[in-house]
Amino acid sequence: MFDLIETEKNILLVDENVETANFLGRLLRSNYNCDRVETSESALWKLRQKEYSVVLCNASLLKSDSLQIIPQMRTIAPHSAVILLGERVPAEEIVKAFRAGAFDYLFKPLEFENIETALKRATENYESKCLKDRYQFHLENLAAERATEIDRASEEIESSYRITLKALVQALETRDFETHGHSERVVTFSLRLGYELGLEKEKLRDLELGALLHDIGKIGVPDAILRKPAKLNEDEWAKMKLHPLHGQKILRNIKFLEGAARVVAQHHERWDGDGYPYGLRGEDIDIGARIFAVVDAFDAMVSDRVYRRGRSYQAALEELERCAGTQFDPLIVEAFKVIPKEDWEILRQRSLMEKQEISSFQSVVAELVYSRQQFEMVH
Repeated sequence: MFDLIETEKNILLVDENVETANFLGRLLRSNYNCDRVETSESALWKLRQKEYSVVLCNASLLKSDSLQIIPQMRTIAPHSAVILLGERVPAEEIVKAFRAGAFDYLFKPLEFENIETALKRATENYESKCLKDRYQFHLENLAAERATEIDRASEEIESSYRITLKALVQALETRDFETHGHSERVVTFSLRLGYELGLEKEKLRDLELGALLHDIGKIGVPDAILRKPAKLNEDEWAKMKLHPLHGQKILRNIKFLEGAARVVAQHHERWDGDGYPYGLRGEDIDIGARIFAVVDAFDAMVSDRVYRRGRSYQAALEELERCAGTQFDPLIVEAFKVIPKEDWEILRQRSLMEKQEISSFQSVVAELVYSRQQFEMVH
């Protein structure tokens, strides 16, 4: 995949002895670019300015506590190999040098063959590390590109799903004329309340889709029951109460709708356990279903019906407060009360727009929340 790295073979000589430095300079100049400094401090400065494959360093650095200079060199130039040059010393001193990060130790008197072999090994080690970096950089870029492509594809697939689901909901609403526009309203209402409660992105998505599809189980309810203008009898009511289970059955095998299926299945449960179909109680009920129960009741109360006018915002709010702790999660009702009345009216007006004008429920609500936050910061 990659060609061999063509790197300049730069060598840094660190030696205060002019004779040794000149000898090494003559020896190496035909194959390497050599720079020379006399002190370890100068070497550190030089390493910050230029890339060197090898540092040839006088082993006098081993004296006293100066060995710490090698880790400093490696920190500045982690790929550069440090080769020490010096007299024969006890083995434990050489071990200390290697532990400090030295690549090799050459004994004086220096021989060309030994120097050449050591430099070849050190240069190959340097180029290997550089190549590894290039591979790593390439793989990270490749992974990032693939991740972006996957995310984009996932977004396109989810967008297609959403369009299909919205069309399905609109078709369902033609069977139940009293719920026209209800799905759009409860979706945006639910998301606004979800933002107020600090739900994470995944939970917001489950809430959005669960609210949108909450009545999809009514597909399994006969028209004679769904459209009956009079009060349902006991048998009809029992069939109507099965629609959350029908909805859960429809959605549960669709992976990305698993969370939404819980909202659909539990949206008629009550905080006190007297709901249906499972009779769940308190926090055993999915958080999305608890949020939806509040906004669904609110929308039902403020919406007009053929047989009555919708209640005022204040009257609906008082009813939610009255039922907090029995029908509804009291903490969610409290969060509902914190949200300004104007937000609900804005979202209600948006739901009256033509369906194709509402591109994304979450973007509508997020824009409203952001505007509200900016307003509160200014005032």
